[in-house]
Amino acid sequence: MTDPLSSDLASLRIDRSAPPPAAKRNVPTGALLSLTAVAGLVGAGVYAWPHLEARVFKTEVTLTDVSRISPSQGSTTLTATGYVTPRVVSHVGATTVGRILRVAVAEGALVHAGDVLIELDPLDAQRAVSAAQSELLAASARIATARANLAEVELQAERQRRLAERGVAPQSGADDLAARAGSLRASVEAATAEARAARAAVEVARAASQQTRIVAPIDGMVISDPPDVGAIVTPEQELMQVGDMSTLVVEVDVPEARLSIVRIGGPTEIVLDAFPGRRFRGETSEIGRRIDRARATATVKVRFTDPASEVLADMAARVSFLTEQLSDEQLAAASRTVVPANAVVTRGGSQVVFVAEDGVVHQRPVRLGPQGPEGYELVDGPVPGTRLVANPPSTMADGQSIEERTP
Repeated sequence: MTDPLSSDLASLRIDRSAPPPAAKRNVPTGALLSLTAVAGLVGAGVYAWPHLEARVFKTEVTLTDVSRISPSQGSTTLTATGYVTPRVVSHVGATTVGRILRVAVAEGALVHAGDVLIELDPLDAQRAVSAAQSELLAASARIATARANLAEVELQAERQRRLAERGVAPQSGADDLAARAGSLRASVEAATAEARAARAAVEVARAASQQTRIVAPIDGMVISDPPDVGAIVTPEQELMQVGDMSTLVVEVDVPEARLSIVRIGGPTEIVLDAFPGRRFRGETSEIGRRIDRARATATVKVRFTDPASEVLADMAARVSFLTEQLSDEQLAAASRTVVPANAVVTRGGSQVVFVAEDGVVHQRPVRLGPQGPEGYELVDGPVPGTRLVANPPSTMADGQSIEERTP
């Protein structure tokens, strides 16, 4: 039987053959937190960098636009934009120098030939008439004086000639008086010429006084801003423009490479920005005879064949050149506003587009109708002609800077 005391002593013996226990290393809590924070920042940076890059740098994008599709789309061969202008324009000016006393019309006023447009202060013209008349009276007085002097000298010369013939007086005296009479005849002729010039000046002054009322030369509309009351005008100055609105045309620039599509008398469709829901029939009336080398385009004029009484000069217009004239049914049919499908994306559960304006995009919500070959019918959203970003990236956001990608 084992002695209990021996067993207890054996349990207290140190085993020197076993390796020492490993020392425990305590990691500082602050260092562990720092490492965790750095890892978090790196992860956030990797996630946020595309969004930060999109905000800081300009994103290259491809642009498209909202368009209006009309029933004539199938017969359209070419579309061009331009502005409405009257073919007949009268440039109104004064024929005399004067100060404007009254302006009788404003821009946009309809006038008839002979209507008073501007009245000049007649005081200066009346003074000019009075001065010319005074000069005429003075010239007439000089004629009378010259004729009286001539008559007296001619009488003396005749007497002296007779006396010289009888030998009573020397011949030299008669010759001197004859020469003096000739000089006085020249003075009479000069005074007569001056009187004629003064009489002409009176007529000119009277005509100028009648030109203080500036009238419309043609029927039409005032298409420029008239000058202010009190302004001084000269004959070289244009005061306003009057356009014959029955001669309205749309001037558009057609690329030289596509000029062969356009033909004189060819049917067209005209849509004005001011009346986007209306369409007008037209026809090509003139093709420019000169190419603009800087833009490689030619100016084409399209006249309205439908009534266009509400159309104003300088309105922006879009002209579609057609293969056949629009029928009444096609003209009455409604056009559709279409947004390309690749411009529509979903943000926050809503369908939106990104409008490009002055190098910045703006997120705009849209309400869409059915989809067709040209894109979605736009029920509510940007107007036709608005530039949109095509295939906007997922990082694109409102207010982001962009630049259009070059072809």
